[in-house]
Amino acid sequence: MTIHARMRYRTAALLILLLAAARPGRAQTYTAAADLFFYGDNTEFANPFRDGQTLLGVSGHVFLDIAFSDAVTVRGGVFGLGRFGSHEFLEQGEPMIALELSHGASRFVFGSLETVTTRHDVEGPDRETLHGLLPPLQQETLTFSRGQEMGLQWLVSASRLDHDAWINWQRLNTAEHRERFDAGYRAGVRLAPALQLHGQWHVVHEGGQQFDSGPVSDSHAVALGLEWSRALGRVGLTADGHAVATRLVPDREQPALTEGGLGLFARVAAHHGPWRTHLVVWRGHDTLKEEGDANYLAMRTDGTVFRQLRDYAELGLTRLFHPAPGVDLFAAARLHRVESHYAYSYRIVGRVTLRHRF
Repeated sequence: MTIHARMRYRTAALLILLLAAARPGRAQTYTAAADLFFYGDNTEFANPFRDGQTLLGVSGHVFLDIAFSDAVTVRGGVFGLGRFGSHEFLEQGEPMIALELSHGASRFVFGSLETVTTRHDVEGPDRETLHGLLPPLQQETLTFSRGQEMGLQWLVSASRLDHDAWINWQRLNTAEHRERFDAGYRAGVRLAPALQLHGQWHVVHEGGQQFDSGPVSDSHAVALGLEWSRALGRVGLTADGHAVATRLVPDREQPALTEGGLGLFARVAAHHGPWRTHLVVWRGHDTLKEEGDANYLAMRTDGTVFRQLRDYAELGLTRLFHPAPGVDLFAAARLHRVESHYAYSYRIVGRVTLRHRF
């Protein structure tokens, strides 16, 4: 039996069990749903730190929500991700399952995690990382290539506090390789109507005790900063600045290989109606981070470290579209400066949400 055949069998069995368990009850409600994420991203990079790439495809979840009460929901379905032009359109396909517990503004998710792919408030490509982290901590294009995340997640969305804490298990510990997971925390605290305090932390860990199949490694990054926003007539302005620190431990048994780095991330943006323009400026020294955007980091594509002050800047223009309820798109173009190298990129993203309650 092929891998795809086994996947289809297991997915069908999961859905049958889920539907069989969902016997009618007065307190239960059912919602058939789908979240679709269409993406096209092209980067014309030719610099010592990051190569250009074209990504074009679609990912999505099709699932059934069973709400036992306002506080408890079980979700089951399928996830798929496919690249246009691939020999097998469905490059990733697997069951989706989650238990969600809610209390007020707080939600706990056990299973399939929520990421930026289903959020309809994304303003532009610079804010499209999986969990809203800064690009030096986590590269934007992981949103297109990673697929489904599974683990544990705690979300809070309140008037003065917004946060996302998660652990995403990427790989198990086997005789061939170490286990791998990433975990993070992103929070925004409103200090005043126009001012927010932001804190972020992210780690990518490889380890495990069952099998000794490679070094135990860690890649940490933290960011702390402020964001100011204000409306001037019909134009909205935002400005944010963050201090960033990274710590890369490629092998815990060889502490001499540990690298630490510091950086400063600054961004200003203006939006008017469906239009938004932004400018990002970055300066860093010895910043090394697994899953981070290489345009911000000190690692060259040949594996050597750039031991001087790193400069990066980007200027972008985004146009938002809302053609129908539950459908949001944006098109963006950016100009990048990586040290003395200039490049451009463009991106089109569409999000579709379907819900039917019965």
